[in-house]
Amino acid sequence: MPRVAKEYKECDQHEKAYQSQAAVFIARKRVIGNARQKPIRFTRSVGLGIKTPDAAIEGNFVDKKCPFTGSVSIRGRILKGVVISTKMKRTIIVRRDYLHYVRKYRRFEKRHKNIAAHCSPAFTVKDGDVVTIGQCRPLSKTVSFNVVAHEPAAHQKAGKKSFRVF
Repeated sequence: MPRVAKEYKECDQHEKAYQSQAAVFIARKRVIGNARQKPIRFTRSVGLGIKTPDAAIEGNFVDKKCPFTGSVSIRGRILKGVVISTKMKRTIIVRRDYLHYVRKYRRFEKRHKNIAAHCSPAFTVKDGDVVTIGQCRPLSKTVSFNVVAHEPAAHQKAGKKSFRVF
């Protein structure tokens, strides 16, 4: 049985324009005799074995770029990385470390890529946390990934640029 929010709570109003989910009609008529009503908050399952977080179901944020409450679908690559920056609004920088083989010397060299990803308010991420990101349509000039899962940081001592493979 799918999890649903118990009652309607008005969405957070932090912007100049009124914030509401596009798929929800707030002023619907309530039928008194009907015991089973549809939930008033729009949430969906992303699929691919990814669990919808409780904060997305019971929260009251509005984010049209969120894969759980918005209109963005996850398709393509699913990647894991370490969060190195959370300075932007709803956007994080994820560092992915990997080894590249140099045939001439028959050795590996360390390399990394930084990926910008949209972070829904359903996740509270900090620097050093390991996140799973899924590819989606381009959300902005540099953002084409969305956070779909979050694991708190295991060890805090490693620096931002230290090489970590998980």
